[in-house]
Amino acid sequence: MAITSANQLELLQTAEAVAREKMIDPDLVIQAMEDSLARAAKSRYGSEMDIRVKIDRKTGRASFTRVRTVVEDDAVENYQAQLTVAQAKQYLADPQIGDEIVDEVPPVDLGRIAAQSAKQVILQKVREAERDRQFEEFKDRKGTIINGVVKREEYGNIIVDIGRGEAILRRNEKIGRESYRPNDRIRAYIKDVRREARGPQVFLSRTDPQFMAELFKMEVPEIYDGIIEIKAVARDPGSRAKIGVISYDNSIDPVGACVGMRGSRVQAVVNELQGEKIDIIPWNEDQATFLVNALQPAEVSKVVIDEEGGKIEVVVPDEQLSLAIGRRGQNVRLASQLTGLDIDILTEAEESERRQAEFAERTKLFMEALDLDEFFAQLLVAEGFTSLEEVAYVELDELLSIEGVDEGTAEELQARARDFIEEQNRKALATARELGVEDSLIGFDGLTPQMVEALAKDGIKTLEDFATCADWELAGGWTTVNGERVKDEGLLEKFDVSLEEAQHLVMTARIQLGWVDPAELEAEEAADDGEEEAEA
Repeated sequence: MAITSANQLELLQTAEAVAREKMIDPDLVIQAMEDSLARAAKSRYGSEMDIRVKIDRKTGRASFTRVRTVVEDDAVENYQAQLTVAQAKQYLADPQIGDEIVDEVPPVDLGRIAAQSAKQVILQKVREAERDRQFEEFKDRKGTIINGVVKREEYGNIIVDIGRGEAILRRNEKIGRESYRPNDRIRAYIKDVRREARGPQVFLSRTDPQFMAELFKMEVPEIYDGIIEIKAVARDPGSRAKIGVISYDNSIDPVGACVGMRGSRVQAVVNELQGEKIDIIPWNEDQATFLVNALQPAEVSKVVIDEEGGKIEVVVPDEQLSLAIGRRGQNVRLASQLTGLDIDILTEAEESERRQAEFAERTKLFMEALDLDEFFAQLLVAEGFTSLEEVAYVELDELLSIEGVDEGTAEELQARARDFIEEQNRKALATARELGVEDSLIGFDGLTPQMVEALAKDGIKTLEDFATCADWELAGGWTTVNGERVKDEGLLEKFDVSLEEAQHLVMTARIQLGWVDPAELEAEEAADDGEEEAEA
């Protein structure tokens, strides 16, 4: 099949038709045809030849040319596509390295196999162009809502026609047990757009929390205009959701605006989410206040926040416990997602029992360590003393402020407390030395004898051992495993060593050992401070 004048115009018409059908640039289709014809010509003239084809964009005429490049004498590798400067003088008056000699060659007759190969090249190039066009179109639409039509279902995944391409809604991204049939209309959130070997893939979701946020943006003009902002979203898809909103205009109620007249706005979102119940909660910068709102409809008596541990304790009346937890823990789980904190819920009775247990434990400690009767020990605990160190080293005036305690009694209390602590320190040091702890660790500033004993029991016996520890190994921390926060117990956590204190201790040990240059450390800290100020 030679490209004759009879079908030259048809070539251009075909290119335009394909481009129009695939919604790509016609020039890309013509380039694909040029590549396919060049490949077919190489099979006719020889694969080592550099055969190029150029199709005239106006007439459709295809010109076949052989190109040879001028290279240095010792650089000739392909005698069919390269030639030396001396050889090039037959064709050019003053040939230079890199010059090209172009000779026109007769058009080829495409046999059946060559024609099929050319067709495959064209299809491949068109497919690549189509994929590039689809990726460029949808990559900037990530994080938005799109409407589509269901084409088919594959192993529980829904293939959706989104106009200029297809998208996939995986079965784990569908709400509950919802099902679709071909030609059903569907609305979904573009969760991701990725390039893959088989082409760009558009991944949809109807369970992503941001899907609900985008739906509210469509239904509530104040959110679209930026007057109201959605600060946090938590969902149990198809069942229940919580959304935290804040208004930047004092005259507009964020909750009322999202609910709408007679609930029209929120109901439109609920209908799209298969009846998912939505709690709209006013956002508050104060974590405790926001959490109290997030646990609605349950009432909260008290909130205790552990910022370092990222945990929060909520005390509720006994009759409110089941309401606060919710069915299968749903209410507290959503509140936890909304605030980003682990939430422990206690009843007032449970908290009272815990307080009584702590009171009894501290009372027993003071009775045994200071040789006090129960009444006097309880008096100390009631005044807020929680440890022997507080009794031993507190200002004398604080002990004298306790009713019935005179100066002599206060001094005796402090003497007994100090004697007990010193005896405990002596025993701890003796145990540490028996375990083989070196003096470099015992004498390290910042570690008490009890701390040294705890480290020794875990195999840390030298200053070098201590310097290799991570801060979280000493102070403890939290690790997320399979979406759940897991507590890591620290070696010195029971001594109330914070993460910052652990960092300081470890870094000081490294400086003493010469592992870290203090000047370099100060320079790094100054650079970090400069970056933070620049960002601010």
